[in-house]
Amino acid sequence: MAKFLIKGGTVVDGTLAPAYPADVRVEGERIVEIGPDLAPRSGEEVFDAAGCYVTPGFIEAHTHYDSTMWWQPDLDPLPGYGATTIVMGNCGFSAAPLADDKAAQMEMIKIFSFFEDIPLEPFTQHLPFDWRKWSEYKKSMVEKVQMPLNYTTYVGHIAIRIAVMGDEAWHRPANAEERAKMAELLDDALRAGALGLSTNLLDHDGEDRPIPTLVSDDAEFEALFDVLQRYPAATFQCIIDVALMRDNGDQQIERIASLLKGRGIRVQFTGAAPTSEYQTYRVEQLKEQVARLRSEGLDVWPGYAHTPLTAQVSIYRSLLFAQSNDYVWHEAVLAEGDAAKEAVLRDPDWRARARESWDTKIYPHSPMANPHLLLLTQLGSENGTGGPFGITLKDYAEQLGVHQSDAAAEWLLRNGVNSAIRMAPMAMNDEAVAVQVRDPKSLGNVNDCGAHLQMLCGSGENVIYLTKFVRDKKLITLEQAIHTMTGKIAEHFYLHDIGEVKVGKRADLVVFDLNEIEQRDMEKRYDVEDGKGGMMWRYTRQAAPMRLTMVNGVPIFRDGAYTGAKPGEYLEARNEDAPTAMAAE
Repeated sequence: MAKFLIKGGTVVDGTLAPAYPADVRVEGERIVEIGPDLAPRSGEEVFDAAGCYVTPGFIEAHTHYDSTMWWQPDLDPLPGYGATTIVMGNCGFSAAPLADDKAAQMEMIKIFSFFEDIPLEPFTQHLPFDWRKWSEYKKSMVEKVQMPLNYTTYVGHIAIRIAVMGDEAWHRPANAEERAKMAELLDDALRAGALGLSTNLLDHDGEDRPIPTLVSDDAEFEALFDVLQRYPAATFQCIIDVALMRDNGDQQIERIASLLKGRGIRVQFTGAAPTSEYQTYRVEQLKEQVARLRSEGLDVWPGYAHTPLTAQVSIYRSLLFAQSNDYVWHEAVLAEGDAAKEAVLRDPDWRARARESWDTKIYPHSPMANPHLLLLTQLGSENGTGGPFGITLKDYAEQLGVHQSDAAAEWLLRNGVNSAIRMAPMAMNDEAVAVQVRDPKSLGNVNDCGAHLQMLCGSGENVIYLTKFVRDKKLITLEQAIHTMTGKIAEHFYLHDIGEVKVGKRADLVVFDLNEIEQRDMEKRYDVEDGKGGMMWRYTRQAAPMRLTMVNGVPIFRDGAYTGAKPGEYLEARNEDAPTAMAAE
């Protein structure tokens, strides 16, 4: 049994309590003692934390490693950013349950691949799909995947719907028999330890079809809520549309809230606390709506982003154009192979339609509507030589004397069709972030890591709480930042074994010097199999770095590098610690 004494640090325990100097003793996977000037014991490794903070491991509250963990089990670069737990199965997407029908199985795989920009080839190559029910999926995952971080997951409403209805899930509400089957699948998942149920009221696909859960009627949600209500520690996540596409998030909240009243189900409305500057007009309205629902007895937690919207605009693999309502440029994304993509970009008829779409169809807050924020960089260039670099798309269009859509096509042709135009971070409403940090019932550290790997790198965005909001702008305290990434998230999910530096808790710990850490810039890494014998790239970044990241008492990052250890375990919510669900009204 490994024994460690983390000595000389300042503990920030994840509860909002003031920081205090103390040593932390670890035996096996647990914290066994905390106190000043603890004497080292025989066989105990001493880790020098002088000048550093010692905190609970950071919990990544919104990830999509459900598939990528099967071929990238090191979860790079999370260990170097102090992450010790990932929450998967968000946005209605999960790898289970599955239908017996092969076409329905592929429908689930394709929808997951498209909406989260996760490569289809390694998805189908590496996942064994030796499951149908979620309980069978969990068994396979626990037996076959070893990771450095602890992990837990929702079951996705989209996966449930497609498992029961196949292609019909896109087109109609479920009937009574289908609702009963969905309820059975959800019950199987919750009994086996799923975190709860996630759903999606946001997305449309590449053909502008509403995602299957947008077709679900109230009777279907009620059938699923009847099951959730039987599991007091099961939570419900609902992704809503606030100033992203159709901007009807307030209506979606009202609809779901009316179905949840009297049930005692904890709900996270992801997007209900907008934090981008362009969304400011929605802030007060949604704040008042959430406050009213809480006063009516609903356990509502807004999910929010603490980082600015940004992306890489490319036609390599991206849902960005479709989600921006530009289905003409999305034709270039759908074209298979470099030659086909080049042909689309050169076609005069396509160029004319693309200009018209760029001018009349795209949403005003989309990247394409802000060419002054679209940066032409060598990092984004496939060949590294085509250029020009260091200017915006707006500047390039003016240089060429052409429409911005044509300028984008020309730059991709010069630099390679697998290139990407980098969107500068959109302006943030930093005070809106600080308000959510101070709200005792909000869910932060939402960053989509594990998805959109050719568009962004959500991994490493956690430290922005510490660098920008604490150290640089002093908008929140260090204790508030740590609580937001640890104890508050653990409380939301009823994961009471983690999230605090307390005796008896799991030894998921981070040691860092606040003056050393930064969110490092993205870089390309060619380490994802393309299913054709080659490798494709993803975005990652160098470590912050942390001095030490420890999971279940095992160092997974130290001395500036990932240790290779994989002590992560599946975590289940503790129903015995949850409040008893109220009877339905």
